[in-house]
Amino acid sequence: MTRTIAVVGAGVAGIGVADTCRDEAAEVTLFDKARGISGRAATRRKNGCRYDHGANYIKPGGDDWVEGLLDELGNDGLADIELPVWTHDADGEIAEGRAGDGPKWTYTRGITQFAKRVRKRAGVSVHTETRIESIARTSGGEWTLTDTDGETYGPFDELVLTPPAPQTADLLAAMDWDDERLRRLHTAVDAVEFRTIRSVLLHYPFELDRPWYALVNPDREHPVGWLSREECKPDHVPDGESLLVAQMAPDWSVEHYDEPLDAAGDAVASLVAALLDDDRLTEPDWVDDQGWRYALPDSNIDAEEARCAEDVGLYVAGDWVAGEGRVHRAFENGRTVGERITGEE
Repeated sequence: MTRTIAVVGAGVAGIGVADTCRDEAAEVTLFDKARGISGRAATRRKNGCRYDHGANYIKPGGDDWVEGLLDELGNDGLADIELPVWTHDADGEIAEGRAGDGPKWTYTRGITQFAKRVRKRAGVSVHTETRIESIARTSGGEWTLTDTDGETYGPFDELVLTPPAPQTADLLAAMDWDDERLRRLHTAVDAVEFRTIRSVLLHYPFELDRPWYALVNPDREHPVGWLSREECKPDHVPDGESLLVAQMAPDWSVEHYDEPLDAAGDAVASLVAALLDDDRLTEPDWVDDQGWRYALPDSNIDAEEARCAEDVGLYVAGDWVAGEGRVHRAFENGRTVGERITGEE
């Protein structure tokens, strides 16, 4: 008999679950509130530019399987960002390099290609623009999902929740299931902390000449937490132009999260111009932005508590379960959960 698996969230962890279950006697259905898939590993196009405005690249992290997986998915269009990541401190002092920077992979068509290629290989169906509002457990021990339009899906034998921990906690709190395992799981998920990041994109009709691809602020004391140059990625920005991705620090992002883009763009441009000591950067010719209310985990769930309801088919997956906000860690955690569902672990 075919097992039915529902995965809420079509980000990297969600497609990791689907990829693992693709060869089993299982039917996987993904649900996501966005118009597309891939979560924060997202790419956007505007004015002839292509840019990754959430996760910027995929790192191997010392894991041999990452490069092998990218080869399996097809390395056409796969690119390593050759210039290094440097650092800057609270005073804006820029320092050379980070030890072990290593490969930084993306695609000429953007990092969202990773999720799209995995989804194609897995052959799973996806309900996009579908916001799941409530979950119920049937008398037969299966799971049903209801979206904000009142449509119900299921029943499913297994359910995997992959949204950021605060959103997963909300789903668990609204779940129609009176069981101690649910209370344990909700308490553990609700304790995971996330930081908010607002990404602001600044475009210029000239190209910057810098020896680095990106700057990162390890002490988290500067309002610009991350600054990268999309022109360092092949086929992302036309020759002679620059597109900066400024991912703002959590405190700044929370304070300015709902500020209109014009005002936020001016403020970020001034901060970037000061950081790079280049007054030209105060006047981008266009700007864009993306708010990530729950961008990256600052803690992770207790491993035992995360699995406390798996015996009844309820799983959680994501970078906040893995304990590290990296694309390959989120995907790996999704695959690990998929292996437990299929009994391969």
